Amino acid sequence: MGRLASFAAGVVCALTGGAAVADEVTTYQLDNGMDVVVIEDHRAPVVVQMVWYKVGAADEQAGTSGVAHFLEHLLFRGTEKFPDGEFSALIEGNGGSSNAFTSYDYTAYFQRVAADRLELVMQLESDRMTGLLLDEEIVATERNVILEERNQRTENDPGALFAEQRSAALYMNHPYGVPVIGWKHEMEQLSLDDAQTFYETYYAPNNAILVVAGDVDPEEVHELAKTYYGPLAPSANLPERARPQEPPQRAERRLTYTDPRVAQPYVIRSYLAPERDPGDQDTAAALTMLAALLGGDAATSFLGERLQFDSQRSVYTSAFYDGFSIDDGSFGLINVPVPGVSLDEAEADLDAAVAAFIETGVDMEKFERLKTQIRASEIYAKDSTQGLARRYGQALAMGFSVEDVQAWTETLMAVTPEDVMAAADMIFERNKAVTGFLTRPEPPASETPAEVTQ
Repeated sequence: MGRLASFAAGVVCALTGGAAVADEVTTYQLDNGMDVVVIEDHRAPVVVQMVWYKVGAADEQAGTSGVAHFLEHLLFRGTEKFPDGEFSALIEGNGGSSNAFTSYDYTAYFQRVAADRLELVMQLESDRMTGLLLDEEIVATERNVILEERNQRTENDPGALFAEQRSAALYMNHPYGVPVIGWKHEMEQLSLDDAQTFYETYYAPNNAILVVAGDVDPEEVHELAKTYYGPLAPSANLPERARPQEPPQRAERRLTYTDPRVAQPYVIRSYLAPERDPGDQDTAAALTMLAALLGGDAATSFLGERLQFDSQRSVYTSAFYDGFSIDDGSFGLINVPVPGVSLDEAEADLDAAVAAFIETGVDMEKFERLKTQIRASEIYAKDSTQGLARRYGQALAMGFSVEDVQAWTETLMAVTPEDVMAAADMIFERNKAVTGFLTRPEPPASETPAEVTQ
C-alpha cells in the first residue's frame, strides 16, 4: 500500500504526551519535491543531518536481495567532487561522525557535527545523492564486505539464523520474509548493474526527506537546503511502493532449529499483526500496551510475574509488538525455560499464562503505572537530538505526518483496558501463528557398559 506524507510549510509546535518540552518542528518542500524537516534544539552547539530515502529492502526486485543494504555501503565510496575516502575523512577531520542504516521500508544516512559545520555535511550528502561513481572493482570489494558482515552477524549466530527462518515462515509471500542483509546465495551474485539500477531508480530528491535537528535556525537550514539539494533534478519515474501481500493463514506453522552452538534453548511464537497506520494509530497503540502489560518488564509484567517469579520455571519472558512498518507487522511471545524444563513444557506454560491473562483481564494499577512510565520516557527521549531526528525521519519516510508523530503518545494514553483485551482477542489465534523452538541437538545415547568378568 502506498503512502504519501502530507507536508505543510510552516512551524508546527506541539506539546507531546503532556511533556513540558515542545518539539519545535518546521517543514518545507523544495521545488524538486524534496521534503525538509527542521527540529530546533538549542541546548548544545551541535547538529544532526539525516537523509531518509523512501526505499528499503522490501522494495527490492526478486532475486537481488540485499541490494538496498549493498548500496548503502557503496554510497560511502567516491564521487567526482569527493573521490573515494574523502567523504568520511572530511567529516572526521571536522570533529564529526557519520553512518547509515537500512531497513525494510527506508534507508537513512546521517552525520553529527558542530552546528557551524552543517553546510559542509549538506554539500557532501547532496553530492552523493546523484553523483556516485561505481566500477567493477569497487562493487567486488564492497560485495566481499557485506558477505563478511553476513558471516559475522548471521551465519555465526544460531539465533540470527533461527530468526531468518521464522520470518520466512511468517511472511510466505511478502518481502518482509527476506532478510534485509539478503540471502547469501543472492548476495554473492549482486552486480554493478544491480547496484546502479537501484541507485538510479530510487535515489532522487523527490524520494528523500532531509531532517536537520539541533542548534539551527529553520530559515537558514531552508536556504542551505535550497542551495545544495535544490538544484538536484527529481525523478519522473519513481515506482509505486506496491508489494505482494500475505494470503490468509489457515494453519499454524511450526519449526525447530537445532544448532550445537545454542547456549539457551527457547520457544517463541509470532503472529501477523496490523501495522501502525498514518491517521489511524489506535489499534497499534492497543497492541503496544498489550505487549508491555504481558511481557514488558520482568518484575511487573504478567508473563514475568507468573513464569519467572511465581513458578520460577523461566529465566526470561517477553512480549513484543513490531508494527512500525508499511505493511503487516508482528506480535510475539518468548519463553526461555530454566534447565530441566523442556521446550514442550515451556510452550504449555506460555499458553497457560496467556489464557490466564485473557481470563483475569488488565490489572488497573499496573495499567496506570505503565502510562506514567510512557509519559516519563517521552520526556527523556527529548534529551537526544539524534533520537528526535530519527523519530521524525523514520515516521515520515513511511508516510506518517508530523502530526501523527506528535499524537502518538496521547494515542497511547487514550487506550483503555477494553481496547487491550480486544487486541488480545484479535491477535491470539493459533492458526495465524508461527511457533519456533531453538534448541541444541540431543546428546547421543550412552552406550551400555561392557560386562566385566574376573
